[in-house]
Parts: sequence; structure tokens; C-alpha cells
Amino acid sequence: MLDVRNLSTSFGHDTEKLLAIDDVSFTVAPGEILGLVGESGSGKSITLRSILGLTKRYGQVEGKVLWKNQNMNIMKNKELRRIRGSEIAMIFQEPMSSLNPLLTVGLQIDENLKAHTKLSRSARKKRSIELLDLVGIPSAADRLDDYPHQFSGGMRQRVMIAIALASEPELLLADEPTTALDVTIQQQILDLILDLSKNMNMSVIMVTHDLGVAAQTCDRIAVMYGGKLVEVGPVREILRNPQHPYSIGLLRSVPEDVAPRSELYSLPGIPPSLADRPKGCCFAPRCPAAMTKCVTDRPELQQAGNSCSVACFNPQTITSGNIA
Repeated sequence: MLDVRNLSTSFGHDTEKLLAIDDVSFTVAPGEILGLVGESGSGKSITLRSILGLTKRYGQVEGKVLWKNQNMNIMKNKELRRIRGSEIAMIFQEPMSSLNPLLTVGLQIDENLKAHTKLSRSARKKRSIELLDLVGIPSAADRLDDYPHQFSGGMRQRVMIAIALASEPELLLADEPTTALDVTIQQQILDLILDLSKNMNMSVIMVTHDLGVAAQTCDRIAVMYGGKLVEVGPVREILRNPQHPYSIGLLRSVPEDVAPRSELYSLPGIPPSLADRPKGCCFAPRCPAAMTKCVTDRPELQQAGNSCSVACFNPQTITSGNIA
């Protein structure tokens, strides 16, 4: 359904160009949930915005974004507006800043329906109530005239999902939809997205830094670091047998079966800045298994086994002795 080929996004002028996304390629099948996983600053959110063409105004996007065999990257804004919100929808981070505080939630849902459907005014109001009810907001008809600040964090996130689902999209881009929500609300939102994906046969790209979220929701995982994909494969295979040292580090950072008062594991160092990318592998400065080649050359995604791909000159396993 979606085929992203050699997607690169940069900002600034040619003399000071900052590369945020570097030659990223992946596919999404109908009804599939793909998890885009990595630390903050890895390029996950920019990837979603680049797919929709939202970065073109202030950046340069290269490569192909094939949606139903049509390259969205060369489409004009008028053509993109026909797809955005109707065929491909997006849930942005932080619903309080994504929702307009001056407009009622009913009006914000109605805007989507008015732009992408031919429903009458009364039919749009009925559909708005149905959408709020679908995402689990009690007394939906009475909440249409409420403003975002009158909803809790979890309810605002449900409103964002309702807006995204207004035109029954075939692909949902979910940019960390459970950020800043408590654990019980997180689970409700994840269950809701899973149910909607199943019932509507809707594909989803789920951006998250939480491997637990990815394990619960995703069919495949694409691990991202420094604007590049470093490992891609089925969720079970990636979580049980990761091969890239960064994937292993992320998995080890999950606090599980840790003795009381013991130190939690964390990846050493920080992600590279856009202005100071390493010449070779971006993860080499933080990698305990780095070799001389890793510092000078940049690895590309290569098939590793039957179902996974990894971009590493020195793939490891969780039991490898040099993974500290």
C-alpha cells in the first residue's frame, strides 16, 4: 500500500545543509501495523511528516513516497490535500498543542468531514457524534460544544483519533499517541487503535520510543537511529533476537526483572546532532562492538536471516560478550 524509497529530508542551504532523514526505505502492507522505534531525535516524526509532504515548506525532500503507485513527493499541494486527512491521516504528538484551543472539538471534527466528504451539515454533526462515541468519549452528543481544555489528556488524545478517523483513512500515521499519558490510559488508547485497525482493515505506522508499546501493537518493527533505519523485521524476531547493537541497547534499557536498588542500564552517550554526523556509522561513537571500519564506512541494510535486515558490519546477539 505504501512504498517509501530512498527518502531523505534536509534543512538549510546547500552550504549548511542538515540531513535529518538519510536514505530511508520501507513498505507498509494493507492492514499492517509497522512500529518506527528509536530515541528522541532519531528522525521518526520527521519521517511521518515527510511522507505527507509537511516538511516541503521549510525543507528539501528527496526520494519516492509511493501511495497506490503514485509518487506523493512530486505532487502539488492541491493533490496532497486530497490525500491528507482522507486516505492518509495523522495523529500528532501532544493533543493540547495540536488541537485549536479556540475552536470546539465538534467544529474541528466537522472541518475534516467538510473537506473530505459530501455530507450535509446535519449528517456531519451526526457523524461527529458517532466518531466521539467510537473512540469512547461518554455523552458524545453533549461534548461536541466543549473546548479542548475541558477534556483530560486521554480524552484529548481520543478526540485527535476521532478527527483522524473522520474520513475512514486507509493509513494512519500515529506519532507517539500515548506520550505523557498514564499507564491505564495508554493501554486504552493502544487497544482502541488495534481494534480500529482490525475492524477497518486500516494500516498503521506507530512511532514510539517504547519497545513495550511496539511489542503490544506492531506486526513489524523498524529501528531508527541518526536518521537511518538500522534494523527491520517481524516484532517477535527483533525483540527475541536483535542483531544491531543499538536494538540490543534499547531492549536492555527496558527495566525487567531488575533487582531492587540496582542500577538500571542505559545506553551511553547521546544521539548525534544534525550538524555533527559521524563519517561512518552514526552509532559507532556509542557502540561497544565498533570496529575501525565502523568509524570510516557507513553500513547499509542487508538481509540477515529469512525475515530481518540489519545495517551493521559487526552484528551481535544479546549474549555476545562485547555487548556490555
